[in-house]
Amino acid sequence: MSPGELVREALRAELPAAVKLRRQLHAQPSLSGKEGPTLERVLDALPGGLVEYVAGTGAVIRIGGPGPAVGVRGELDALPIAERTNVRWAATNGAMHACGHDVHLAAVIALARAVSKVRAAVDEGVDSPERTDSWSWDAVAPLVVVLQPREETYPSGAFDVVESGVLDRHQVRAMIGAHVQPVLASGVVSCTPGAVNASADEFELIVRGAEGHAAYPHLARDPVVAMSQIIVAAQQLVSRSADPMVPTVVTFGMVNAGTAPNAIPREAVARGTLRTMSEPWRRGLHDRFTQVAEDVARAHGCHGEVRVLLGEPVLANDEALAIQSGDLLRHRGWTVTEELRSCGADDFAAYASVMPALMMFVGVDTGAGLHSADFLPREDAVAATAEALLAGYLTAGSRPALAE
Repeated sequence: MSPGELVREALRAELPAAVKLRRQLHAQPSLSGKEGPTLERVLDALPGGLVEYVAGTGAVIRIGGPGPAVGVRGELDALPIAERTNVRWAATNGAMHACGHDVHLAAVIALARAVSKVRAAVDEGVDSPERTDSWSWDAVAPLVVVLQPREETYPSGAFDVVESGVLDRHQVRAMIGAHVQPVLASGVVSCTPGAVNASADEFELIVRGAEGHAAYPHLARDPVVAMSQIIVAAQQLVSRSADPMVPTVVTFGMVNAGTAPNAIPREAVARGTLRTMSEPWRRGLHDRFTQVAEDVARAHGCHGEVRVLLGEPVLANDEALAIQSGDLLRHRGWTVTEELRSCGADDFAAYASVMPALMMFVGVDTGAGLHSADFLPREDAVAATAEALLAGYLTAGSRPALAE
């Protein structure tokens, strides 16, 4: 029996406990930056191993001996959403795992326990009687479990993990992640090579004018009118400044101005997001947005000021990891697509920017979208996500480049 088959068999045995853990995590979610209770529950479910705390409320656990390793990421945080699912194990504290992090964590723990169990059996010489003398763990790397905080907020937990140097110390050579995705049917996994998620940067735009009475606009400089024209003009960046073959999004999510209906305010403030699937165009988008905002404000006798808060870069999957993991999943009977891309964002891109990485999307039937108060993947999503992570782990661990 091959190492992969042994781990897969052990993984199946871990799934009932993983489903139970998923329910516990779902019932008691923790918001970004306050993941301590969730971290402790997950650590209690893990097998023994060296634990290093990182990024404030996160941790890294190594399973296996020395040498180059494969990392798997599980997100610890929940969203500030009041749950409406009405299941017995629904959250009641005003937070909710409305993005599937409870499923991801349970799947990661199932994989970690399976790898640990098989390694222990092999070390004790009680593995499958089909094992040959040439069979060894050299074909599969040690596993490094990254329990990451603050996936849903800035500053991003993934960047803190990378900057801490813990992945370098553990010789992590590839990172694997999986995310449940309700736009895909159950039984379908996306292993898309190349860019799969957009860069996502936030902006704050302040337009300052001259306040005055609403009945005498000619004596004022109206920042609200200037802001409205900037909002319209900024949409032309997508159709007239971006390459038509490069997805680009400019969205104003917040606009605030004034305190009275009969007064022209001194300033208007807007916040929103700038997204693109092209890392080279990302900075160009920032520059063009800033130029448009400043010039349109000036044309209305106002002053425009733009601040851009850098977020996630473009998330690009390693081509070989994506193709080979997809082939392995097909061999196991899964339907695999290579076409899922979106202008959503994930700080998993921090790992992909420094090493080969693979983010897979696992189809779930929920009847509700991500970040919805009704979002609740079925329990078989834990098994599907664990299978996807296993495929990525085995593929990355067997690559010759891992030993370089």
